[in-house]
Amino acid sequence: MSVRTAEAEPPGADRYQLDSGLGRLTPAERAERGKEARAAVPRDSQAVFDPQPDRPDPLSLLEEQAKARVPELVPVRWGRMMVSPFTYYRGAALPMARDLEATPVSGLAVQACGDAHLSNFGIFGSAERRLVFDVNDFDETLPGPWEWDVKRLAASLEVAGRGNGFGGKDRREIVTASVARYRQAMRSFAGMTNLDVWYARADLDDLRAEFEPQMKKRQRKLVDKGMAKARTHDSMQEVAKLTHLVNGRPRIISEPPLLVPITDLLPKQMDQAAFQAQIQDLLAKYRRTLETDRRFLLETFEYADMARKVVGVGSVGTRCWIVLMLGRDESDPLFLQVKEADKSVLAAFAGASKYTNQGQRVVAGQRLMQASSDIFLGWQRIEAGLDGKQRDFYVRQLRDWKYSIAIEDLVPRGMRIYGEACGWALARAHACSGDRIAIAAYLGGSDVFDQAITRFAAAYADQNERDHQALVDAVASGRITAERDM
Repeated sequence: MSVRTAEAEPPGADRYQLDSGLGRLTPAERAERGKEARAAVPRDSQAVFDPQPDRPDPLSLLEEQAKARVPELVPVRWGRMMVSPFTYYRGAALPMARDLEATPVSGLAVQACGDAHLSNFGIFGSAERRLVFDVNDFDETLPGPWEWDVKRLAASLEVAGRGNGFGGKDRREIVTASVARYRQAMRSFAGMTNLDVWYARADLDDLRAEFEPQMKKRQRKLVDKGMAKARTHDSMQEVAKLTHLVNGRPRIISEPPLLVPITDLLPKQMDQAAFQAQIQDLLAKYRRTLETDRRFLLETFEYADMARKVVGVGSVGTRCWIVLMLGRDESDPLFLQVKEADKSVLAAFAGASKYTNQGQRVVAGQRLMQASSDIFLGWQRIEAGLDGKQRDFYVRQLRDWKYSIAIEDLVPRGMRIYGEACGWALARAHACSGDRIAIAAYLGGSDVFDQAITRFAAAYADQNERDHQALVDAVASGRITAERDM
């Protein structure tokens, strides 16, 4: 039984590994593992957040991280992060991973998201054309402690609640309810068969029916509006928004620095025929990472154009591309997003990935955690990009009924419902890869864990506000250059 407290040595490369041999243990033996972990690391100890005087400067960590990013886009990232404590939190997964490494954990590993804040959950379309709610960002996924994801989610709810002007009582109720939902869902999954857990999913129609008694008329309208809007988010909508016609063919528009066509970035001396051959080679390598039927489907599309596109907050500065593909004609588009994958922010604290290709790490983690993943989800490696360096990427559709809740528009009741949905989805993701019976036994039937995480969330939100102010001060002093685009 492996249990780590804040005083233990840092984990090695194999510190957290998923255990596929749980079938060798009886449910009673697995439950005993959880009880042993609870005895070694009491649930109320999870409330602890006590940064040491030598806590690394979070801005220095982020500056070091930025060295591998596109230089001209780094100021945009700082500009987005300084908008509010919540936008700072979204971009500060690395400093929080460093902070979480020093907190108590049970030693029970799962495939962790690594960045499970509430804006990294959302609505998207399953392969069966159903709207589902799930985790939808896996850039930092890696085997690690399940508690780190729970704490990242809980603190994000506290930070967002403060940003929305909610009172302390409302914020505590939101965080506690969300963590309780995680705990209750994990206990429910513990009693289910392996296949039932695997097939479980948060179908949006089912979620709406479950939460409808808690919703007021305004919340029902927002949900219905979100579901309707999600179904309009597809490649055809992106073509209308991101392209214009050039000689009768769609070409991606130029809106630097946020959207820059590949033709504006290529070296002038580069031969266009050689570039086209390189693109075809990269697409062929990517296709080999797909299932056979989806590989065939992708082969029915032809490359049309490509551009660098800035996305999100935490991802700004990483190399992210959109690729326009055309099927039978211009009315049959497919937009792929090709997103750079670097080492997970958890790697220094939870151990290195077993995958040498970081794009494959992201894809493997996403497929393990999500109930239904994008049919075009795959990966590739570019041996020499525009900067001559080897880089890993993962690929997915740019839009496929994807819709994210506008967090700033939520009222306390709405954020509580949303937080509970996030708690359920996170528990389901963890239950698929970790020992759900042991985790459920650790969590128990009381609210001790819920209350502990609520206290942690409040303490960490205080730290996040101090860190955000440090960023604002660093920009004012000239240490950091920021460009506002939000």
